[in-house]
Order: sequence, then structure tokens, then C-alpha cells
Amino acid sequence: MDSKKTTALLGLAFLGFLALSYYENLFFFNIVGDITRNQLLAVLMLFVHNVLVVSLILLGMTFYVNLVLLDFFKREKHGRIVIEHPKTFAIAFTIMILFLSILRGAILIYGRVYVEDLPLILLVSTPMGIIEGYGIYLTLKKTLSRTMTIKDLAYIYGIFFIAAIIEVGFINLLLAVTAS
Repeated sequence: MDSKKTTALLGLAFLGFLALSYYENLFFFNIVGDITRNQLLAVLMLFVHNVLVVSLILLGMTFYVNLVLLDFFKREKHGRIVIEHPKTFAIAFTIMILFLSILRGAILIYGRVYVEDLPLILLVSTPMGIIEGYGIYLTLKKTLSRTMTIKDLAYIYGIFFIAAIIEVGFINLLLAVTAS
């Protein structure tokens, strides 16, 4: 298959999975409170949710890289800057994704975010943010530099599995501390 067809299929797959992720998010955040009672289910649900998120990022960035390589942005002055500087973009994108994820989680828990509570929310979210941020960063850097392999992907998914285990443990620790 030629590269234009591959890119078009990647774009269609990205749009399809983006729509599916909307429904997965609705389902996940509706049952997230209920799954904390079953540790194994909680780990599996968090792992699957995080794998879907990082896979969607991977698919979207692969689509973008293919568009750039096909000179889709040749008229743009800075169209290739993202793939010319993958580390810088990966860091910026990761920070943005993590911050928005933390805000969304806080809004789901508290109904809204108070600015004075933001430092505490960020502090509590830091352990998971570091692990998941590293996984997102690796995904972006490897995808944008076009060096992603199956071994790299397995390593990244392993990071998210460990993150899910730690996150469930951390949630249980916070629930035990707040119940005392």
C-alpha cells in the first residue's frame, strides 16, 4: 500500500478510535468509584484506560508524522518543527496532557477546582504524574523520531502497568489515611 493510502487509513483509524475513546471515558469515569473495592479490577481498568490513551496518542502522532513526511505542511513555515525537535515537543505535550488530566480528575472528585487547592492536588498527583508522564514522553519521542519498535511499545505498556499497580496502592493509602 502506498504512503498516501496508509496515511489516510491512519487518519480514519484515529478519528474512529477518538470517537470510541469518548465513550470509554464516559464509562470509565462513571464506574471509577465502584472499582476501588476490587483491587485486581481497579488495576486492570486503570491499565486498560491508560493503554488506550497512550495508544491514541501514538496513533495520532503517527498520523501527524506521515502528513509531515508527505509534505502536507510544505507551505507552512514551521510545519516540520515537531519532528525536527521531538524531545522538546514531547516534553511540552506531556506536561500539558498531565496537567489537564490532573485538573480533570480533580473536577471529577470535587466538582470543581479551587485555585488554593491546586498545589495540594498537584502534590498528591505527582507520583503518578512522573510515571505516566515518562510513558507519554517516551511514546511521543519515539513516535516523532520514527524509532518506535514493538519492544519499545511493550516497555511503554509495562510502564503503564506498573503505574496502574502503584496508582491503586496509592489510592488505597489515601482512602485509609482519610478514613482514619
